Amino acid sequence: MRLLNSSEQVVISGVGLWTPEHVVTNQELVEALNAYADKFNQQHAAGIEAGEVKPVMKSDADFIEKASGIKQRYVYVKDGILDIDRMRPRIEERADGELSHQAEIALHAARRAMTAANKTGADIDAVVVSCAYTQRAYPAIAIEVQHELGINGFGFDMLVACSAATFALHRAYEMVRAGTARAVLVINPELVSPQVNYRDRDSHFIFGDVATAVIVERKDLASSEHQFEVLGTQAKTLYSNNIRSNFGYMSRAYDGDPFTADKLFHQEGRSVFKEVCPMAAEHLAEHLRLYGYQPDDVRRWWLHQANINMNQLISKKLLGRMPDGDEAPIVLDRYANTASAGSIIAFNLHHQDMLPGELGVLCSFGAGYSIGSLLLKKCA
Repeated sequence: MRLLNSSEQVVISGVGLWTPEHVVTNQELVEALNAYADKFNQQHAAGIEAGEVKPVMKSDADFIEKASGIKQRYVYVKDGILDIDRMRPRIEERADGELSHQAEIALHAARRAMTAANKTGADIDAVVVSCAYTQRAYPAIAIEVQHELGINGFGFDMLVACSAATFALHRAYEMVRAGTARAVLVINPELVSPQVNYRDRDSHFIFGDVATAVIVERKDLASSEHQFEVLGTQAKTLYSNNIRSNFGYMSRAYDGDPFTADKLFHQEGRSVFKEVCPMAAEHLAEHLRLYGYQPDDVRRWWLHQANINMNQLISKKLLGRMPDGDEAPIVLDRYANTASAGSIIAFNLHHQDMLPGELGVLCSFGAGYSIGSLLLKKCA
């Protein structure tokens, strides 16, 4: 392949992470769900006995950790989540003229990424907010963030479920390579807790809230201490119904309850595990082959943080062995599944020790199905 000159080379020059102050442990979630189950099942005992009502199944903290690797999660607002008469966060609605909740957390991460990259608003030409959910249809959260940061360019939102971060980085890379932007700010404000069904044993523990941000820019303009050249990007989508979230503006037009379990996050977990793991392993191996590399050439894997067993299986398929925590860092024990932000959290916390010339792979996968990856090389 043709080597790129310095004005064509594209680097990740800064990354930012914002972590909410509120923690919800597995035990807290289990106690709330089990108390709700007792109340519901008692109130509907006759219907359950007659087979007309499904009982609410109880959960177990030890099982959650064993099945997922998750021990806790951070949430934007904890109040209301553990209240068995509510079981959803109590977030105050803000007026049109106030900063939106999602823009607020996006700005926390964005400013940290800009500091790491030695950038001001004047240096950035585009803002992409990419995540699993945005809190409104328009105006775009990205344009709100752009305004707050004083960026004289353009911004837009993207939704690609748990692959949103890597897909947005692909677009940023392409904009910089094409010369339509000098630097792009990619932000993943994952405010997921409002879409969690805390009354469902199979999914109440999965997600946490967080915000991450990344600066992508021309290498010849970069001045930060830690830079990673983007050697290439790869994306794949394959339609599947096994992970869904159906809430949207159309809910208002339906005759049914717009807040039923079907409108919240739900999945066929066993099918997702069975189908996504080989798909992700094949995707990553092929991405490396395209650039003349093998899995053993990779110094660090920043993988999607959804489930510890998925990560281990994918890693084993790629490497023929289990990687250690330094080679493939795990952050989901603390953060849980943070939708698209998980691999960016892992990158944020585990990139500064890498040596010039070492390779890393950033990858996410999720609903769609969708898989996105970037091949990165630490710059001198």
